[in-house]
Amino acid sequence: MTRVLVTNDDGIDSPGLHALAHALRARELAVTIAAPVTQSSGSSASIMAENAEGRIRVDRRTIEGLEDVPAFAVHGGPGLIALIAARGAFGEPSDLVASGVNHGANVGRAILHSGTVGAALTGGLNGAWGLAVSLDVGLDPKIFHWDAAADAAADLVPALLQHPRGTVINVNAPNSAEIKGVVEAELAPFGIVQTTLTQKDEHDVRLAVEDLPRDPAPGSDAAHLAAGWVTVTGLDPVSHMPLGIVADAGPG
Repeated sequence: MTRVLVTNDDGIDSPGLHALAHALRARELAVTIAAPVTQSSGSSASIMAENAEGRIRVDRRTIEGLEDVPAFAVHGGPGLIALIAARGAFGEPSDLVASGVNHGANVGRAILHSGTVGAALTGGLNGAWGLAVSLDVGLDPKIFHWDAAADAAADLVPALLQHPRGTVINVNAPNSAEIKGVVEAELAPFGIVQTTLTQKDEHDVRLAVEDLPRDPAPGSDAAHLAAGWVTVTGLDPVSHMPLGIVADAGPG
């Protein structure tokens, strides 16, 4: 049976996390939950953690409706969780790292900063398949369709597992009970929101988040998501690119 680590950057109590665990368990996957004890959004693939004498605190949890699923609240971010999971911190290393469902879309090149995506990429770099899932709730949501997003992502797992280990996909779902379908899309040049420097003085810098003042690039994940589609984007984990700027390749 395929072993799945379910994590996120919104924390162990997030309804999106629970929805994703439910959806994957319903598809007869062996689910283990390990998620940050507190909010860790924007942590990317950071391996920073609260620790004492090099120890990372991990607390066992029981989640309502998922009492039979091993669950751990970790005093660290999702990138760290995916890393220590690959080293056997929560039992046998997982075959799939599923991260989400995130509160808010993760589209465009700004996914570099996402803890949700960072966990999936870390899983991929350590020999697992990676799945990041996000729900486009906007800035002032009144209702959350966690289950629809979780089910859409879980339905993609069989196709993902047909690809080599290390393959990572980023999935975004509109905040709707009814979706048009699923489309593969490239990353938009920017994210769905942008940060703006609103204050700078001798001691402080303040950032604010606001909507992008432009239409999403046609054909991009942001554009398809805005039109009501679930988007899927394959991500290339950290790799090198040849530059050809050094004449001598090194000692022979």
